Amino acid sequence: MITTRTTLDDLRAQFSDAHGYLAACTAGLAAAGTRAAMTAEYARRPDVAEYCRAVEASRRHFASLVGVSADRVAIGSQTSVQVSLLAAAVPAGAEVLVPEDEFSSLVLPFVHAGRGIRVRTAPLAHLAEAISPETTVVAFSLVQSASGEVADLGAIIAAAARVGARTVCDATQAVGWMPVDATRVDALLCHAYKWLCCPRGVSFLALSEDYARSLTPVHAGWYAGADPWSSCYGGAAELAGCARRFDVSPAWQAFVGAEPALAAFAAASIADVYARVTSLAADFRARLGLPQPTQPSAIVTWPDAGGDALAALTAAGIVASGRAGNARVAFHVFNDEDDVERAAAALAC
Repeated sequence: MITTRTTLDDLRAQFSDAHGYLAACTAGLAAAGTRAAMTAEYARRPDVAEYCRAVEASRRHFASLVGVSADRVAIGSQTSVQVSLLAAAVPAGAEVLVPEDEFSSLVLPFVHAGRGIRVRTAPLAHLAEAISPETTVVAFSLVQSASGEVADLGAIIAAAARVGARTVCDATQAVGWMPVDATRVDALLCHAYKWLCCPRGVSFLALSEDYARSLTPVHAGWYAGADPWSSCYGGAAELAGCARRFDVSPAWQAFVGAEPALAAFAAASIADVYARVTSLAADFRARLGLPQPTQPSAIVTWPDAGGDALAALTAAGIVASGRAGNARVAFHVFNDEDDVERAAAALAC
């Protein structure tokens, strides 16, 4: 676990020339440590020992960020692949409940799992109320990609517990800017290339011990072995006795770049990051006359069916995005009040 804490300014110092970049919800900016690590990586010969160190250090950093021990975390390269592991364990004919308009990587593995599995939807704001005795799994993003809406985690967990349903939470749009406690859910997924500012190809799956015992390592490969380097031939390998048995072979260079970024976020106070980014987002909403959400979010969206708002932001040199008929901006640790001013001014023209 990370014990040394750094300041918000220390974390911000990892990012330079970030002005006008309001798209952490699409892809994070590379941290200084990541740039240095990747530059060094491609200037030397492959170093397998360094790759393995980076993978295991990354696992520890992520575990620290979400409040679990490293042995409860599996590594991967895509959340959809890790969701498919969970979908493979859903009983035949069972019901999976997901929010309406949920990101497809969380939904499609259940939709196409076969075995008569039924996927039902409900509005995120009423997801807890929609959980019924027929629900086996409730799968949801902690923060919605298209809208920035934050799930009522407490209500969903309580409703799921009443009927014995598993909770599968995708925290890709949350870890890095808001405090996240993986111990509250059965499974927590995160791709680290957004708010954690890692290279694409680094994802994590944190599992409760009880849930892990119910899963089959359908993607097991050489890195899932108890001792990968001594059991990478033949079919008699003993799998790891912890969540590592759900590992897939790591994208080595991606983890080399990810480790410094994850270390920087794990050493920072995410509560301080949360306070800063939600304040910036709230200021921006106020400047545009948008309502403030019940639960603060670093993502701000508003209707933009014709793309006019996105075009205005782009013309002003601001990197933003459009999703599901909305314009979308995100405020991260590297943003400041000047970004709020520039974006609001661009939209006022």
